[in-house]
Amino acid sequence: MRRALALTGLIVAAALLALWWGGGLAGIERWAADQQRATQNAMAGALRALRAGQPGAVASLMALCFAYGVAHAAGPGHGKIIIGSYGFGAQVPLARLAGLSIASSLAQAVTAVLLVWGGITVLDLGRETLTDLSETAMVQFSTALVAMVGLWLAWRGLTMLRAQAAAPGHHHHHHHDHACGCGHAHGPTPEQLAQTRSLRDGLLVVAGVAMRPCTGALFLLILTWRMGIFPMGILGALAMGLGTAVVTVAVAGLAVWARRGSFALMPQSGPFARAGRWLPGSLQLGAGLLIAAISVAVLLP
Repeated sequence: MRRALALTGLIVAAALLALWWGGGLAGIERWAADQQRATQNAMAGALRALRAGQPGAVASLMALCFAYGVAHAAGPGHGKIIIGSYGFGAQVPLARLAGLSIASSLAQAVTAVLLVWGGITVLDLGRETLTDLSETAMVQFSTALVAMVGLWLAWRGLTMLRAQAAAPGHHHHHHHDHACGCGHAHGPTPEQLAQTRSLRDGLLVVAGVAMRPCTGALFLLILTWRMGIFPMGILGALAMGLGTAVVTVAVAGLAVWARRGSFALMPQSGPFARAGRWLPGSLQLGAGLLIAAISVAVLLP
């Protein structure tokens, strides 16, 4: 039963990926774009109500910002690709991956705050210039950083495969087991091979997502700056980040579910049972190469 449930996750993820690749999710993307425009207009009205001191305006604005974040994340975006690929390829527990998803979404909001604050106070930039900066230079830098995340994951996967390949070549004239007492390790354990939870990995994932701020957050922050209520803009941007995190956490859960499904495909007995030891490194290598390939395709004209 547990194996069938794991396989279902892999099937669902593969079906969604095939739909996205074939344009079958275009309707959802159009819906998300329409919802973002409608919510953005509603946010402008909530800001006017807030400035006029109307009761409930703050709660209304925060709810609209949260809804905007959900709609924004439902459309196409690099954050879901990073979280999904990383979660599928790396042996990261769901709780840790969910934490990375939330941290990435909130860091994206913080990037928008810093960009608007620094762009206006230090560089004296206008709205169009700030938006262009976000959509050109920062997009390119973010995409390059995402490619680095992919290459790092691919390198980790390749290292795992090389370590696994070296393990069978350890020959001696006596039988080895965990308690043979010969004083040294007999190749990496599965736990060591699957260990991909370093702080460096997490920082790369968060930075790759955070370096491309949401245009809706920029719109809100610039507007609140001009209205003299910038702290409300900061709170609204963080609410957008939490809304985005709802979707990215769901993607994280699906990625972990699909990863478990890929392990469930491996035979439990017979001559191919030992092939499962190659799966962790192979998944991470493949996921890293996929991230890098998509990023390079976006960077190339």
